[in-house]
Amino acid sequence: MDSATYVEPPGPQTEIPLLGGDVTEGVVRAGETVRRTAGPNAPLVHALLHHLEAIGFAGAPRFLGFDAAGREVLTFVHGEVAGRPRPAWLADEGRLASVGRLVRAYDDAAASFVPPEGVRPAYGPSETPGMPPAPPYPPELVGHMDYTPDNIVFRDGAAAALIDFDIAKPVTRVDEVFNAMLYWAPVGDPVDADPLLREVDVPRRCRILADAYGMSGTDRSRLVEVGVLRTRRAWFSMKRMAEEQGGGWARMWDEGVGDQIKRREAWLDRNGAALDAALTAP
Repeated sequence: MDSATYVEPPGPQTEIPLLGGDVTEGVVRAGETVRRTAGPNAPLVHALLHHLEAIGFAGAPRFLGFDAAGREVLTFVHGEVAGRPRPAWLADEGRLASVGRLVRAYDDAAASFVPPEGVRPAYGPSETPGMPPAPPYPPELVGHMDYTPDNIVFRDGAAAALIDFDIAKPVTRVDEVFNAMLYWAPVGDPVDADPLLREVDVPRRCRILADAYGMSGTDRSRLVEVGVLRTRRAWFSMKRMAEEQGGGWARMWDEGVGDQIKRREAWLDRNGAALDAALTAP
């Protein structure tokens, strides 16, 4: 782990709690910085953020080191997020397209990242008894893989930056786009969607994301397959995380995220053909 000590500016700083995450607790803002407890994936995340800074990617916070309390210190990213309750603009298709462009910009920046020797993701492949097979496509980059409305910062009505890289791990570009679709289309049973997104045309919104990202034809043709396999595996991985990590993972499981995943799988079975047609149509 990067052991750099953050040098505090002179004078007292008021800590303001930042809300919105499902797992990480105790996140605060202090001046122009954010303080948070380092998670199990911290060595990879810190190296990734240093890489993004080095190549000039502006859409991520900078890792500054650790404060006297042992907390991570990152730059505060100005803008607005779609916190809870969700804002009315959540369904706006212009903002949706900007999410696709931001994910593409991040993936292009991350594609040249090589994790340092000995640094491995905490959330890499982990098989659980009964877990279905993973998609048969090799990883292409270290993806963000948590494109929730809480983790995308908007400025002037467009997605400008990503925060919360805690579950970054090696994935494909299809994995990244499908993850964004989960939250922004949203892919899944409408009963589990925010009220603002329950009546939207999900295949159309998936197409908007894919076009904004600039997905290749090959990747478009793989998306439903990857989505189904990832969803089937998600039930097992979420259950394992709830049992092993507890905390927010256990709370989400207790609140029914496993049932939600099963409903998503059923939705994909019913709507996969329509989704594929929307993505691959000329």
